[in-house]
Amino acid sequence: MQSDVIRRRRLSDEVLVRLESMILSPDYAPGDQLPSERELMVRFGVGRPAVREALYSLQKMGLVEINSGERGRVTKPTPRVLLDGFAGAVRHLLLEPEGERQFQEARTFFEVGLVRDAARRATSEQIERFEAALETNHRALGDFEAFERTDVEFHYILAEISGNPIFTAIHEAVVEWLTKQRSLSLRVPGADRLAYDSHAKIFAAVAAHDLDRAEQVMREHLDIVADQYWQARGQIP
Repeated sequence: MQSDVIRRRRLSDEVLVRLESMILSPDYAPGDQLPSERELMVRFGVGRPAVREALYSLQKMGLVEINSGERGRVTKPTPRVLLDGFAGAVRHLLLEPEGERQFQEARTFFEVGLVRDAARRATSEQIERFEAALETNHRALGDFEAFERTDVEFHYILAEISGNPIFTAIHEAVVEWLTKQRSLSLRVPGADRLAYDSHAKIFAAVAAHDLDRAEQVMREHLDIVADQYWQARGQIP
């Protein structure tokens, strides 16, 4: 039988709840300063450690900015701040036996959704920007660092086309989490040319507003990238 016991929260947790309620009220807007630590201590009847721990938690949530010697300032949380909070957990998950493969699958799931959305909604101006990114990627062939950078930029355009800041933040986070994979996969001889050829097919499908073709070539592209990564891993002592 499940216990119905109500567990008492730590003082810092209670302070966190009350501060968050304050910040989300109409009385505070981004940029406004919070009361000083001493004022908060008096207001809530708690010690300095509870106040500081609560403020630190709010900072990690993207709700407060704290600079040394100054009162906390209300900030507007962003999707990027939220995802940054997952970075430590992600590093641990990537070390799990199937962690890297699971993130590869997650990337495919995400980018297939992005490319289908782009093929459906891309405007002529967005297609022009996408084509420019493809041309920049082509010019980088043979230059490892430049190609890796323009590869990322090419894929980022797909997230931008969505117009959803959460998608662009997820894309940036995934790129960081899988940086080692992309760097290794590009070490396979001819990998940059294969990647560019796939990019050209992806662009053509998006420009033609062919959703199914866009999904097909994106899946093929990411399968090749994954295979190249595992091939490169096998060559590393």
